Amino acid sequence: MGSKVTRDSGKNLLFTVSKDQCRERINFLKVPIDIVEPENLIYLAQQLLAEEKENNIVLLSIWDLLRARQNAEYRTYVQQAALVIPISKSIVKGIRFLQGKQVVRYMPFEFVIRILSILENQELSCYLLGGKKPILSKAEKNIRETFSGLRVVGRFSGSFRRQEETVILEAIRKASPSLLLVGKGIRGGEHWIARNSPRLGKGLRLWCSDLFEVFAERKKHPSKGVFALGLEWVGYCFQNPFRFLRLFPFIYYKLLLLMHKIFRIGVQKKRP
Repeated sequence: MGSKVTRDSGKNLLFTVSKDQCRERINFLKVPIDIVEPENLIYLAQQLLAEEKENNIVLLSIWDLLRARQNAEYRTYVQQAALVIPISKSIVKGIRFLQGKQVVRYMPFEFVIRILSILENQELSCYLLGGKKPILSKAEKNIRETFSGLRVVGRFSGSFRRQEETVILEAIRKASPSLLLVGKGIRGGEHWIARNSPRLGKGLRLWCSDLFEVFAERKKHPSKGVFALGLEWVGYCFQNPFRFLRLFPFIYYKLLLLMHKIFRIGVQKKRP
């Protein structure tokens, strides 16, 4: 496809194409999904960083997709996100079934590693928010050691009191990180980003779930083989047996796909 950017005498990037040429946004079951080839991710991320505005990134699972269809607040958050990356094989197969498109799926841990590497190469910064204090401290230490060129400009555990929230928001805004990583322990979860987006300042924001525990070596991320097979959910279910109940919304998802497929076939038959 050729180079998407060139460099001037410094580290500044001179873009030759728009970010929309690095990705294709489609509508799947009324939820936006971005198709981003791995070789284009670096160019797209650099362009989002260069915009110097609020840019939320969503790593969308099948459960997030169903939540976006039913929860107005979360649906708006996903629709307004700068980037919506599918992480579930069920989404990839569903899009192929309905639209015939091939979609790239990313493992959350590897996606975050890619983004941190891009930030490190440009000597940019990140802020860590969430997790328990010892876990966050170990995660920060390992991130600093792995990405020596990346500046960690602040961190705060997820167990903060409501009255501390204003101070934390102000600290994040003043630190002006290139990337805000938000993990478990934050009241409201990913919705916290949606509710506080205007108060967080410019930069990328990404909900990373339990990745702080992975960085702190308290949890293992799925192997590439398991992820490629779409079986990462098996391990999660054994960690939390209540997740086996997700079988019912999964059946609903399959029925939803079938209904949309039948509707599309019916529309096509009516066309002259």
